[in-house]
Amino acid sequence: MGTGLNPSYFIGLSAALFLIGAFGVISKKNAIAVLISIELMLSAVNINLVAMNKFFTPDAFFGQVFAIFIITVAAAEVGLGLAIVIAIHRKRHSVNLDDFDLMKW
Repeated sequence: MGTGLNPSYFIGLSAALFLIGAFGVISKKNAIAVLISIELMLSAVNINLVAMNKFFTPDAFFGQVFAIFIITVAAAEVGLGLAIVIAIHRKRHSVNLDDFDLMKW
């Protein structure tokens, strides 16, 4: 007995979330908003992986395994990114990406 859903719904949701995240990365100047947008893009990839696994290879768990790896990498990325943002905020008193010019000569 099927669920009545087909993969195109999940692909559409995943594409919309990814595009919203990509727009956020390109348009935002706040470093924390950019990190949230990157997380949104990674969540879109996870939805796509799990949905494609369910519809095309339901006996294998490759989509779920890759999604767990992506969640792990995303958690590390947030921890490291937030630590960098906090360190720069203490130095510059701003989280604006235009103020992150510590590496410039």
